[in-house]
Amino acid sequence: MEKLLTGKCSREVLFGIIISFCLCFALLCLHNSSSLGFSNWVNILGNRHVHSIVDSCSGRYIYIHDDLPARFNYDLLSNCKSLSAGSSMSSDTVNMCPYLVNFGLGPEIESSKGVLANKSWFTTNPYLLEVIFHNRMKQYDCLTSIPSLASAIYVPYYTGLDASLHLWDTNLTVRDSSAKDLVKWISGKPEWKKMWGRDHFLVTGRTSWDFRRQHDNNSDWGSGFRFLPESKNMTMVSVEGSLWKNDFAIPYPTNFHPAKDSEIVQWQNRMRYLERPYLFAFVGAPRPGMQKSIRGELIDQCRASSTCKFVHCGSHGINCNNPVTVMKVFQSSVYCLQPPGDSHTRRSAFDSMLAGCIPVFFNPGSAYSQYLWHLPKNHTKYSVFIPARDVTDLKEVRIEKLLLGISKKKQLAMRNKVIKLIPKLVYADPRSRLETQDAFDLAVKGILERIENVRKVIREGKDPSIGFAEEDSLKYTFPDTLE
Repeated sequence: MEKLLTGKCSREVLFGIIISFCLCFALLCLHNSSSLGFSNWVNILGNRHVHSIVDSCSGRYIYIHDDLPARFNYDLLSNCKSLSAGSSMSSDTVNMCPYLVNFGLGPEIESSKGVLANKSWFTTNPYLLEVIFHNRMKQYDCLTSIPSLASAIYVPYYTGLDASLHLWDTNLTVRDSSAKDLVKWISGKPEWKKMWGRDHFLVTGRTSWDFRRQHDNNSDWGSGFRFLPESKNMTMVSVEGSLWKNDFAIPYPTNFHPAKDSEIVQWQNRMRYLERPYLFAFVGAPRPGMQKSIRGELIDQCRASSTCKFVHCGSHGINCNNPVTVMKVFQSSVYCLQPPGDSHTRRSAFDSMLAGCIPVFFNPGSAYSQYLWHLPKNHTKYSVFIPARDVTDLKEVRIEKLLLGISKKKQLAMRNKVIKLIPKLVYADPRSRLETQDAFDLAVKGILERIENVRKVIREGKDPSIGFAEEDSLKYTFPDTLE
C-alpha cells in the first residue's frame, strides 16, 4: 500500500509540474505577444507622427541667426529718429519711428472715405520690408533651432536701415564699416562652413543697387557690401534686384496687410466690379534732371487726353504718400502707366495692381526680369508693354490710341488676371496666419528652391560657385519682337 501511494503521489507531482510549466509557458507567450503588440502599436504611432513632420517640413526648415548682435537690427529700431523714411536724408524724411508701429506695418488707416476697406490698411513705408519680413519669419511654421536640420539660414540684418545712416557719407570707410563687421561675424559662425554661406539669405527694403558700389570713389553711390567676398556667397532678396545672379526681387510692400483670407476675397470682388471712368492714369512726378526719362512725354500725352488722369506728386496740396490719394485714382482707371523712376522699378506698380488697374510697362526691368517668383512668365496675360529706352522711342507712339486698340475682351481678361494675382502681391499681417499664399510665402519658396539647386550642384560634384554670383548682362535687354 505504501509503495502504491508513493507511486501515485509521484505521478501527481509530475503531472502538477507539467501543468505548471505549461501554464507558465502560456503566460510568458501571452506577455511577450502583448508587449510586442503594444510596442509595435507605439512604434506605428510614433512613425506616423515623424512621417507627418517630415512630409510637412522636410526641405523647408529655416534657421534664424537670432544671436546676431543687436547693433545689426534691434538697435537700429531704437535709433529710429535718425533713420531716413525716404530716399534722402533731408530734415523732412529723417525719422522712421512713426512707421514702426504694428510690427513695421505702420499706423492703421482709420478713415479712407470709402476708398479702402475698413480693416487691414496701414501707412506702410516700403523701406521697412526687412522688418515686416523678419516679423513674418518669426511666425514661419517650419523654423528649427538645430542648424544642421535647416535647408536655409536667415540672417535678420536690417541692411537698408543700417545703410540709410551712412549712404550719404563721403567717407567710404564709414559707409562700409557695418557691412564688413557683419560678414566678419557671420563667416565666423560654425553654420557658415556647411556651404560657405550659400545657404544664407538676407532681406532688404532698399534696391540691390544701393549695396553695389563698384568703385572706391566717394562720389559713387552706395555701399560695397555685395562685392565683399563673403557677401557674394549669400543671396539677397530686395524690392529690386540687380544684374547679379545672387540678387532676387520680391514685391514692394503695399498698404494692404490682410489678417483674414476673407478680406482678400472681399477686396478682389470689390475691384472686379468697380466703374473705371479713365482709360489710363499716371501718378508721379517728372524727372527734368534725367535726360532720357520718358516721364515728361508721358505726362504731356496724359494731359492732352480727356481719358487720362494725371496726379502730379510733389505739387502743392497733393500727397502721394497718402494711400487714399493714390488708390482712388488707380481704382478709377483701366490702365496705369508705370515708367522707371529713380530706378527700374516702382512701388506704384504693385499699388496699381492691388487696385485692379492693368500696368503699362516701358522697360523689361520694371517687372518682367525682376519678380520671377510672383508674376507670370507670360507678361501679356496681365500687362501692356510699350518698349521705350528713352523719350525718342515714344515720339511716334500715341498711348491713348494704342490702349483704345486693345479689345474689350482682352482688357477684361488682363484685369481678371491682375485681380487674381493680388494675394501673391501682398504681405499678410504678421500677427495672423492665412491659408492663402502671400508674397512672403512665395519668397520663402523661391529662396528654398534656389538653395536646393545649389545643393544639387554640389551632389553632382560640381563647383557651386560657378554662376552663383555672376553678372547677367542680358537681364534688362529689350525683346527683339513683341508677343
